[in-house]
Amino acid sequence: MIAAILIGRKGSTGFPGKNTMEVLGRKLSEYPLLAAANSRGVDQVFVSTDDPVIMEIGGKYGATIIDRPAYLATKEALGEDAYVHALSVIREKHLPVGEELEQLVLLMCNAATITAATIDQGVEALREHPDYDSAVTVSCYNMWSPLRARKIGEDGLLHPFVPFEAFGDPETLNCDRDSQGDVWFADMDVSVVRPQNLDNMHAGLLPQKWMGRKIYPLKQWGGGDIDYEWQVPVVEFRLKKLGFTETSTPYDK
Repeated sequence: MIAAILIGRKGSTGFPGKNTMEVLGRKLSEYPLLAAANSRGVDQVFVSTDDPVIMEIGGKYGATIIDRPAYLATKEALGEDAYVHALSVIREKHLPVGEELEQLVLLMCNAATITAATIDQGVEALREHPDYDSAVTVSCYNMWSPLRARKIGEDGLLHPFVPFEAFGDPETLNCDRDSQGDVWFADMDVSVVRPQNLDNMHAGLLPQKWMGRKIYPLKQWGGGDIDYEWQVPVVEFRLKKLGFTETSTPYDK
């Protein structure tokens, strides 16, 4: 069995209401649900939330609702802990007798640019490579190379976030955004993982330890979860490129 777990809480402080805001005529959280519902690999979809609106949206797409406990719905709560809780509920209450979980498809309500085809690509990657821990979507953003990252010091001025020596001889470095090669970021559209990754979270790589250590990249462009209002038009642009309109989806027959 392959289960998809969509997480999203009600009380976002950085961008209130982002999970249920409308983009192209649909609630943001509908897009990952559409992807999971149209995936060939996903057998059952679960939604972990404390938000009645998200619960209603999940029910619309046939998802099984998992009540997200209050202690996992705070600003400080980690998404990884919400996934672990959901997995425990699935195993305890929803896993058919004698059946095992092969893979988990981890989704977020504010990550709308995921497609069913990408989910299926991740599922197949893990099936073809039993030694892989996960397959995750990544986007290339060379302009955000760690070489360019800065922090504000106690003197109020900008300083390298990472010592330049970490990239080699500082005398050989330059301002070209491509000088360090392609820089890939996990864009959080989807993580297709093995259940044992959540069972052994301590062994995974930071910052998203649920990905394990052997992580296969599902390359795309423009993916990403919405955390700020300025990202909304970017996501809308990406959705249009994927074939979404206000009246149709790429999944329409």
